[in-house]
Amino acid sequence: MAKTETDGEDSPAKRSKKPLILGVVGAIVLGGGAFFALYSGMIMGGDDHSKTAADGHGGGDGHGGESLLSSVAFVPVDPLIITLGPEVQGRHLRFQAQLEVTPAYQQEVTLLMPRVLDVLNSYLRAVEADEFERPTALITLRAQMLRRVQLVTGQDRVRDLLITEFVLN
Repeated sequence: MAKTETDGEDSPAKRSKKPLILGVVGAIVLGGGAFFALYSGMIMGGDDHSKTAADGHGGGDGHGGESLLSSVAFVPVDPLIITLGPEVQGRHLRFQAQLEVTPAYQQEVTLLMPRVLDVLNSYLRAVEADEFERPTALITLRAQMLRRVQLVTGQDRVRDLLITEFVLN
C-alpha cells in the first residue's frame, strides 16, 4: 500500500484588516475636518459680505452704501383670467404676478401696465392647453412672459417676473 502524505497544506495567512480600518477612520476624520473648515469659513472665505449687506451695514452692493432692499421695487400686475380655448371647455387659468423693477423705473413701468397686461393676456391665450400640463410649464411660461414684458417696457426696467398665483380650473 502506498502511503499518502497528509502533512496538511499550508493555508495562506489571513490578511490584516488594520489598514482598512485605519483608512476608513482617516477618511471620516479628514471629511469631518474639511466640512468644518468650509462651514466655518476657514477655506473659501466666509460669508461676512452677505451678512453685512443683509444687515444694511457696511459693504452694500456697490451703490454707495445703499442696502439691497432700497434697490428693488415691485409693481403688481392685475389678476388675469384666461379661458383655455374651445377644445377644453370650462377650463380657465387664473394668473397674478409682480414685476421686480429698478426703483427709478417704477413709475414708468406702472404707466405701461396696460401694454404689459395686453402682452401677457395675448401670450397666455395663445398657449396650447396641453402645454400647461407639462412639469416644466411654469418655468417656460415665466421665461417667455418675462421676455415679452421686457420688450414692452424696455430692457433694463424689469428685472424679473414673480408669479404669485397660477391656478388652472
